[in-house]
Amino acid sequence: MNNALSKGFPVVPRLAVCIAASTVLNPACADIFQDGKASLELRNYYFNRDFRQSGVAQSKAEEWAQGFILKVESGYTDGLIGVGFDAIGLVGIKLDSSPDRTGTGLLNTARGPGGRAEDEYGALGATGKLRMARRTLKVGTLLPKIPVVMYNDSRLLPQTFRGAWFNIADIDNLSLDLGRLDQTKLRNSSDNEDMSVYNGVSRNIRLGRHSSSDRFDFAGATYRWSPALSTAYHYGELEGIYQQHYLTLNHKWTIGEGQTLSSDLRWARSLDEGGSNVDNSALGAMFTYSVSGHALGLGYQRMSGDTGFANINGTDGYLVNLVQINDFGNQDERSWQARYDYNFAALGIPGLTFMTRYLSGDDVSVRTRTTAGKEWERDSELGYVIQSGPLKNLGLKWKNASARSNFSSDIDENRLIVSYSLALW
Repeated sequence: MNNALSKGFPVVPRLAVCIAASTVLNPACADIFQDGKASLELRNYYFNRDFRQSGVAQSKAEEWAQGFILKVESGYTDGLIGVGFDAIGLVGIKLDSSPDRTGTGLLNTARGPGGRAEDEYGALGATGKLRMARRTLKVGTLLPKIPVVMYNDSRLLPQTFRGAWFNIADIDNLSLDLGRLDQTKLRNSSDNEDMSVYNGVSRNIRLGRHSSSDRFDFAGATYRWSPALSTAYHYGELEGIYQQHYLTLNHKWTIGEGQTLSSDLRWARSLDEGGSNVDNSALGAMFTYSVSGHALGLGYQRMSGDTGFANINGTDGYLVNLVQINDFGNQDERSWQARYDYNFAALGIPGLTFMTRYLSGDDVSVRTRTTAGKEWERDSELGYVIQSGPLKNLGLKWKNASARSNFSSDIDENRLIVSYSLALW
């Protein structure tokens, strides 16, 4: 259980009264329940990653698991300062695994006798929140989704963080964020831990005095110039390891009836903090043309500097070429992407979608090679969500990927995901 709310925060006494009292006896608390919502997501996940072309000791990673994600979001009490709470419950259950094919990220990193994955794992998180006008403070378990810290939800259970987040939306079209995170629970763990920087493949990051940190500070401003155009600046600092400045621009141009061109531009500057060698500039651009259910996207990404991109370990780095297996964020890497999507609603089959993309990266600085590294990845997804009837909201998705590299493992991968979301109130 996340204990952030038990450390003397003033939210707790008033909140406890509201939960204990009925809304009839305490009308001021009525909005907590009337404006709240709760949902239960069931996620059945099969994951198979084949390494055999690389000749490594473990030929594949293959596991099957069932996940349960319970989310509760209350409303706020009446008054100048409204009080509320959120809660999240996570449970993962092993359906199939073996010591010689672990490592999918579905099951707990902790191992039992014989190196076997534990039969189940889970976590509970609670968040207290205060609201005054259009200002909100949340303290406790958080799922941040901003450019400098993007929680990972690509496996059975989502990654969570512990901290405080203050959002101000008093000024029309402007949103301000300020916060601090002190712990993270990875997507395949039950425990909170300090944060570190992702340093896989050829990021080539050397740490200084600190290998991990219990402090990530962030701030940001997002301004919507029009319904079609927004810009943002965000800052993040993992104390003792790195700091990052991030600029983004998003625009959607309506060319004609049923035709749009979307632009997604990103630039990040990551610098050392505390003696590390982090030094990276990341430029990314994605342009997507959509018409009659079709969407064609073209993307370009360029890394420069003494290291690759810096992001908190376990998170999704906010990069346009972050895809199923790779993010193409290695030192000096330049990469491009071609993507095609089709929504079958245009043919009268709502809920059925298809995506395929191809990415190629080169010019990677690989410390163990005298020549530049190259890699490519090909992904496809086919998904369907039932739209009506007793199985409404039941989703089925197949994700297939192949990745080849001259400096890392070759991978073939399949994921089968069956999900169902149930609104409890």
